[in-house]
Amino acid sequence: MEITGKIIAVLEARGGTSARTGSPWKMQDYVLETINEQYPRRICFNVFGEDKITSMNIQLNEILTVYFDINAREYQGRWFNDVRAWKVDRNINPAPQPTPDGPTPFTAPAQPAQPVQNVQPAQPTPPFENGGNDGEDLPF
Repeated sequence: MEITGKIIAVLEARGGTSARTGSPWKMQDYVLETINEQYPRRICFNVFGEDKITSMNIQLNEILTVYFDINAREYQGRWFNDVRAWKVDRNINPAPQPTPDGPTPFTAPAQPAQPVQNVQPAQPTPPFENGGNDGEDLPF
């Protein structure tokens, strides 16, 4: 999956030693806010591994496309989502922001609409013979 937006927060890196393998690990979280939407959304994602954190070099206020995977895990009967980035793309040309005056003006179609010809006026429907009350409450 991918999402494009602006990095609005770079959280503190955290790390430790794996209880299973004994090797050190490092992880850093970032918050991205989507751009060019009426209601911007935010997503917190992480980058796992000191080498990836260094190579991605994500900075505050940067506009990126982030490629990520989502995985859920269970811990003590509760479920947690993990949004892990595996690639970032910096070659982003942001689309123009909508004007505060409102949406862009309507543009006319390429060719004008053709006039409608030979249209018969609608015939009125006759009323019910017994005043619409034939012993049933249903209109059909």
